Amino acid sequence: MDGALIVLLVVAVFVLFVVYRTAVVVPQQSAYVVERLGRYHATMNAGFHLLMPFVDVIRYRHSLKETAWDIAAQVCITRDNVQVGVDGILYLKVLNPERASYGISSYTFAIIQLAQTTLRSMVGKIDLDRTFEERSSINTEIVSELDKASEAWGVKVLRYEIKNIEPPADIIAAMEKQMRAEREKRAVVLQSEGQRDAAINTAEGEKQQVIKASEAKRQQQINEAEGQASAIKAVASATAQGLREVAGAIQADGGRDAVQLRVAEQYVAQFGEIARKTTAVVVPANLTDVAGMIAAAMRVFDTVAVKPGGSGGPPLPPVR
Repeated sequence: MDGALIVLLVVAVFVLFVVYRTAVVVPQQSAYVVERLGRYHATMNAGFHLLMPFVDVIRYRHSLKETAWDIAAQVCITRDNVQVGVDGILYLKVLNPERASYGISSYTFAIIQLAQTTLRSMVGKIDLDRTFEERSSINTEIVSELDKASEAWGVKVLRYEIKNIEPPADIIAAMEKQMRAEREKRAVVLQSEGQRDAAINTAEGEKQQVIKASEAKRQQQINEAEGQASAIKAVASATAQGLREVAGAIQADGGRDAVQLRVAEQYVAQFGEIARKTTAVVVPANLTDVAGMIAAAMRVFDTVAVKPGGSGGPPLPPVR
């Protein structure tokens, strides 16, 4: 019984060992490269797989996920002979597990070394001032160069990013002075442009003010002229209407006697005004002949030949 139990235990251990060596579960986003008798046999993807005992061996295990590898800082010399420290990070992914296993001994080491050499070559083609501006183009060029070499290794280089660019301390100090000078220059330029714009705006405002004032003055003169013309026209119309009414009144009954009375009153009033304003008065010889004076004035009046509503009618009858 003891011997049979030992044999049974040995058989059970052997069966477990065979199952362990033949039954394989591959995780998601992983790939196992299987060799049979030392030669490549198959690539097992995610899932459950059975191997031939003592014949098939899992030689390589690859992750199909995108992985990031740190690129150590290195000294690069720019085109203007300035040493800068540059580091970065590389993103890659295994596309062909077979090529990644047999195309090169260590694709990660090879890609990292190639990335560093390509970075030194790219930085050496540009000046220090442009290294900060050309980071995007440098990253693109490095990815393009690495992708050409890694295609044979079954690896895809997805991205490369420069993390830091560190110039020497004296270069940083000089760059800070240059940036400060550029800022001061821009401030002076902006101030001068502001003063120029202010002067232009002031001159334009004065110009518009003069134009508006001249237009207002011209409009005022036009309005005053139109007002004066309207006033003159109104006065003329009123005077004409008054003359027509006076002419009509003269032609009416008793109008001529009223004119004679008015002439006499004006004669006496004007003679009295002359005597009041001066100390020496020249008295006409016929001063007492007021009737003669009125008759003389009426003869002048008769020559006008006033007609109600206009002129050019028959003359009035002479004074008796």
